[in-house]
Amino acid sequence: ILLLIFHCPGWPGYNLELFNYPEHYHGDIENVYIPHGVIMDRIESIARDILEDLGQHTLMVLCVLKGGYKFCADLVDSIKAQSRSTNCPLTVRVEFIRLKSYLNDRSTEDLHITGPDDLSVLRGKAIVGTGKTMMSLLKHVVTFQPKTIKVAGLLVKQGPNGAAMLPDYVGFVIPNHFVVGYALDYNEYFRDLDHICVISEKGKLKYKV
Repeated sequence: ILLLIFHCPGWPGYNLELFNYPEHYHGDIENVYIPHGVIMDRIESIARDILEDLGQHTLMVLCVLKGGYKFCADLVDSIKAQSRSTNCPLTVRVEFIRLKSYLNDRSTEDLHITGPDDLSVLRGKAIVGTGKTMMSLLKHVVTFQPKTIKVAGLLVKQGPNGAAMLPDYVGFVIPNHFVVGYALDYNEYFRDLDHICVISEKGKLKYKV
């Protein structure tokens, strides 16, 4: 069962005064859209779903850097913690790959994939990929003949005709806001925010390249 958690398009986010966040970002974000605690609760639920679906396999997690590293780390920790409470603790391995397609707040067609050239360790494994730019990566990964491929995405942005390609495991479906924090960046800034926040126009101009 794929459970989708939607945020209302008109949802204004949480007032910044309710949260602690780095002083140097004051004025650069509009609101806290998804608090860190809500993120962690949702990841625990995703980990449980993954264990129910793939728990009998050795699991290889392919983490998409840099934006996916916190989601991946917290997801793997939750999978391992929950598997230890079962009679069949799960073996989890992690590989890393990097995708880069954004310039400022625009996604470009110039997608760069960097990482291990030889992903033969994926052959015959159950793969959970984490990250936000998946189509090109999936074409690359499938050439190494994994047994199963599942995609886990913390955020899916909802376009005019609904959400685009949905991962197998979805954290939240959100409107087409440019969000930062929890390792998501704007030109390498804001990764140090614990919460997922909407960047302000001032922040876009301040860190524009």
